[in-house]
Amino acid sequence: MILVCGEALFDVFVAAEGGTRIPAEMVVGGSPLNVAVGLARLGATSSYFSGLSTDRFGEILRATLANEGVDLSHVRAKDNLTTLSIVARGDDGQPRYTFYGADAADRMVTPEDLPRKLADDVRAITMGSYTLVVKPVADALAAFAEREGARRVISLDPNLRPTVIGDVSRWPAQFDRFARHATIVKASDEDIEIAFGGALSIAEAAARWHGLGAQLVVVTRGRDGALGFPAGGDTVEVPGRRVAVVDTVGAGDTFHAAMLAELDRRGRLTRDGVATLDSEALGEVLRYAVTASSITCTRRGADLPRAAEVAAALA
Repeated sequence: MILVCGEALFDVFVAAEGGTRIPAEMVVGGSPLNVAVGLARLGATSSYFSGLSTDRFGEILRATLANEGVDLSHVRAKDNLTTLSIVARGDDGQPRYTFYGADAADRMVTPEDLPRKLADDVRAITMGSYTLVVKPVADALAAFAEREGARRVISLDPNLRPTVIGDVSRWPAQFDRFARHATIVKASDEDIEIAFGGALSIAEAAARWHGLGAQLVVVTRGRDGALGFPAGGDTVEVPGRRVAVVDTVGAGDTFHAAMLAELDRRGRLTRDGVATLDSEALGEVLRYAVTASSITCTRRGADLPRAAEVAAALA
């Protein structure tokens, strides 16, 4: 089982029309929620840990996860409201984001909410996005990573959202407390650019996280594929896959889920298994993840692929 920690929310896409009645489309979202669903669709056993609201939106989130086959035994019910991310286009046609998440259910997870003991079949824990930064959930997840990091794979995805996390200059130090307990750090080249403002190259960022203890750093580069930096090993580069792109929503989450699912399928989702990956095996894992994420890019929204679709594309 892979335990996924972090936010679940609704993206609300508001139409540009004026008047007193404005059409909107609500879509289930949140990077960690996408990863949990993606793992289940790819044949891995996934469980979800976060706070879900008792409001109607929270009920829908819970039902969505359950219908996808995600285990909900670690979910904590919260009376706080569900986070809403409003996306509307301005007069210039560009999207503008307004985030309604203060004191929301996914943020109000405390150390007391942490699972007291994990079952032995929990091979890995994933954490990511703004719940690594906003309090009190960030403190709870940091304590969780410290508690479990020596026994299980901890995989991190920064998935930086500057409009949510506030002062970006504080982010590297905040992320370090998680990276000290991580086995895997998966980031995008955009994450690295935002986090370090161009002061660190991709290779230098990977070296920074290796220095904190990560065994594997993987950096996605959109259409250019991905780079794998194993600790003490040679860099592995996998090219992108040419597809007709509809949008890229959920592509990074797909990559993260697919990478972990493929490591699990190969029996390598352990600290030692990750640390001893050779270049050939790492390349095959990254190729699987690139292929999965490219499929997501061919359809609208975070509609992550199933195992049979990835197998067909690889074939």
